[in-house]
Amino acid sequence: MIASGRRMHQIAVALTGDTSAAADLVQDVLERMYVAWPRIDDPVAYARRALVNASANRWRRRHRRPEVELTDAHDVLVRDHADAFDDRDMVLAVIKTLPTKQRAVIALRYLEDLSEADIAVALSCSVGTVKSHTARALATLRARLEEMQVPARSDR
Repeated sequence: MIASGRRMHQIAVALTGDTSAAADLVQDVLERMYVAWPRIDDPVAYARRALVNASANRWRRRHRRPEVELTDAHDVLVRDHADAFDDRDMVLAVIKTLPTKQRAVIALRYLEDLSEADIAVALSCSVGTVKSHTARALATLRARLEEMQVPARSDR
């Protein structure tokens, strides 16, 4: 069966002249063959004929539809989320500078979503100590992140 798939792809490449278009063509033919499978006597012959027909249909469709000329309206700026990774890395770098207990409180509270009581049990301290560590850690994070802020870019 794998040999048949390779052979189908080779035929499709010969018909389309493009490997990615050939892969799409083979996929379309295999989908159609799946639906028609009970009626197919010779799958290899059917696949060959279906490849030829599907290739001709694609060629006809492409030439019937005029290609739309791209204009500036098609050039839409898409946000790539790279700045979110930069922000995360900056926050993690600042968290690494916190004292051990404050780092632990921040991790347990905001990453593990534990309550103050659960954090107190985990760190063997009082709830008040957890609250004070949280407040100090957040104040330090805010201050250091404000110092590190890069001016906003105009393309955002």
